[in-house]
Amino acid sequence: MKRNTFWAGLAAMLLASMTLTATPAAAQSQYWQCAPFARMFSGIQLFGRAADWWAQAAGKYQRGQTPKVGSVLSFRSFRAMPAGHVATVSQVVDARTVKLTHANWSLINGRRGQVEHDVTAIDVSEAGDWSKVRVWWGPTKSLGMTAYPTNGFIYAAADAAKALVATGASLAD
Repeated sequence: MKRNTFWAGLAAMLLASMTLTATPAAAQSQYWQCAPFARMFSGIQLFGRAADWWAQAAGKYQRGQTPKVGSVLSFRSFRAMPAGHVATVSQVVDARTVKLTHANWSLINGRRGQVEHDVTAIDVSEAGDWSKVRVWWGPTKSLGMTAYPTNGFIYAAADAAKALVATGASLAD
C-alpha cells in the first residue's frame, strides 16, 4: 500500500471517530449523504455517486461477496434508488446478517440525511451471495419490505482498518 493511502485512511478514521462521538445536537445538525459518510467512516477513497463506487473500486480496492467489518456494501442503482447507496459494515452477525452504519437511509425525526448506527441488513438472495438485501427501516422499526439489489462488498485497506482500531473508535456504539 502506498504511504499516502495509509495516511489518507488514518485521517479519515480519525475524522470519523471525532464526528461519531460528537454531541447529539451537533450530529443532528449535520446533513449526510451516504457516499461522503461511507468514505469518511470506512477510509475507502472513492468519489461520486454511490452507484458508481463498485466500478471505481476495480483495481483500487479488493471486492467480493463476503461481508467483513469495515467493508462497504455497494447497492446497485434501480428505479426506486437511481443514485444507489453505500453503507459500512460495522458487525458481521452471521453468514447472512450484518450490522450497517450508514447515512441518509431512514427518516429520523421526520428528516433525511441522518446517520444510523448498527442497523440490521440480511442477505435475501437465493444463492446466498449478498446480491439482494433487506435493510432495517427506522420509521417502521423493522426490516423494510424491499429486496435491494447490491454489487457486493468493497474492502477497506488493511492499514486503514488497523488505524481505526488504533484510534479506539468503536463501530458498535
